[in-house]
Amino acid sequence: MTNANQSSDSIFDRIIRREIPADIVFEDEHLIAFRDIAPQAPVHVLFVPKRGVRTLNDVPAGDAESLGRLLLAAAAYAKREGFAENGYRVLMNCNGDGGQTVFHIHLHLLAGRALHGFG
Repeated sequence: MTNANQSSDSIFDRIIRREIPADIVFEDEHLIAFRDIAPQAPVHVLFVPKRGVRTLNDVPAGDAESLGRLLLAAAAYAKREGFAENGYRVLMNCNGDGGQTVFHIHLHLLAGRALHGFG
């Protein structure tokens, strides 16, 4: 049973359960990473914790380790794929005004071209 802070049955939950196909580029016991179906850059990969929490606001204070895993997995992927030195962007959206459309926290990794803005 999920509580109000957990994702109930998002598209990401269905990808994790292999009910929906995805172009998976990384997976371990804690998270899964796959290519975005509507990429905003030549490289656009989503890093998703397997234990779903709806938004960044809902992450328990003692769960910094799971957020760290997302960041470290994204950095390792950038190094492995050879674009870490050129640069990349990671971001998380939170709630509607922040641009979140899937209510299961996830990290976007964007790369493959110069990304401008956000100083």
